[in-house]
Amino acid sequence: MMEADSLSMNVQYNNKLKRASLSLLGSMVLTGLTSTANALGPVEVPETWGGDLAYRQRLTGDWGGVRDEMSKKGVILDANMTLLPGGIATGGSETDAEFWGNVDYSLHLDTDKMGLWPGGFFKFQGVSSFGNTLQSQSGAFIPTNVASLYPEFYEASSGLMQASYTQFLSHQFGVTMGKLNLFDFTPTEFYGDYHTQFMNAGLNLSLANALVPMSAYGGGVLILPTKDITLMALALDASGTPSENDIGKAFDDGVTLVSGLNVKIKPFGLVGHQGVSGVWSDKPRFSLVQDPDNFRRAVLNERYPILGNPGPVLERIIKKFYPEVLIPVEPANRKDNTWSVIYSFDQYFWHPDGDPKRGIGFFFSFGATDGNPNPIQYSYMMGIGGKGVFTGRQHDSFGIGWARAEFSDKFLPILRERLGLGLDHEDAIELYYTAAITPWLNVSPNLQIINSALNKTLDDNGRLQDMDTAVEASLRMNIKF
Repeated sequence: MMEADSLSMNVQYNNKLKRASLSLLGSMVLTGLTSTANALGPVEVPETWGGDLAYRQRLTGDWGGVRDEMSKKGVILDANMTLLPGGIATGGSETDAEFWGNVDYSLHLDTDKMGLWPGGFFKFQGVSSFGNTLQSQSGAFIPTNVASLYPEFYEASSGLMQASYTQFLSHQFGVTMGKLNLFDFTPTEFYGDYHTQFMNAGLNLSLANALVPMSAYGGGVLILPTKDITLMALALDASGTPSENDIGKAFDDGVTLVSGLNVKIKPFGLVGHQGVSGVWSDKPRFSLVQDPDNFRRAVLNERYPILGNPGPVLERIIKKFYPEVLIPVEPANRKDNTWSVIYSFDQYFWHPDGDPKRGIGFFFSFGATDGNPNPIQYSYMMGIGGKGVFTGRQHDSFGIGWARAEFSDKFLPILRERLGLGLDHEDAIELYYTAAITPWLNVSPNLQIINSALNKTLDDNGRLQDMDTAVEASLRMNIKF
């Protein structure tokens, strides 16, 4: 009996390993995630972490010289706090003010500097969140604050975002494995870093990636055939989350393949990037095409890594008008795969004094999906960004952007047809200016104008009323310790 159990466990383990290996090989033929080697390689270290309070790189300085010595030996401890007080000035489901915050803390180890072996890099990153979000009050379907998506959707919590090891075997080839953080790969010239750039989820990453896990076990390869071309291929646990740390469960219910191409270009000496990305997953998911009686199982309990959890908002409306459809009576339809493709670019059109790290430019992104089980059919993003364009303010940045998410026509058609709730598309316009007060402190006034996919909301008496365009204002503060 014990031998049979052991044999069964070995077969399950080998099947899991085989699936992960084949998935990684398959991901290499896709084109996908725009990324840079900087996300996985060495960390930039200043000559000293110390100095006067107004000029040091971190608030806590060099710890009496200990921090400088540690970094020379390849050990870097860091912490970053983002504070987000804000409020809904008008529109949405209700006007209100709240306060949200994130603290992320990381440990980087460089094996070469540690005197062990060249080309090896460990990264460990945890995150804690606190406070309350404005997601419900905004009435928005898409998260207006991408930082509120983790470790838990819109809830104060703590979790492990990353525990990875990367080994560069040459200047052109590297491999990575462990628990990987999606946000390591999202920053671009003008969007993707919610600490200092846009806050809305639709202006941080393509919403076509709504089903890609933000933090998951997996591995992949990084190829740099030239200094201007980056190729990436990753195989991730399809159900990974910041709070799931049991590696034994990785790939139990499927794999998500993410891979891509990013090319740096310099037309007329102006820096730009072109990227193409693709995602495929074989995780069985609830199909959007269901008998109406399967609402609760098919949609209301489904959580989307990038979109959060829309269930509670929709359930209140359905309970009021169609309570009978919340009782599932038929087996739910499932889909055993999903895909998305994305094209994006950013391009400077002016560099002050010829400095390639400063200037004004524009960006654009378009994503398309299968539309089932992914509730997003198409996603768009475009805008203008600037860095260090004002004399004496070389570390300031600003941006104005527009994002649209077009929902699949298979997503909750009953609510569109019978209640006129919209659910066709959602638009967000966001403006920010990030002022670098010191190297360790920046402050960003931020304004979002959101035309929600939901055009109605429940009032205090449980009646549907029209929902106006929401205006959300916030003051983001980012502190590096």
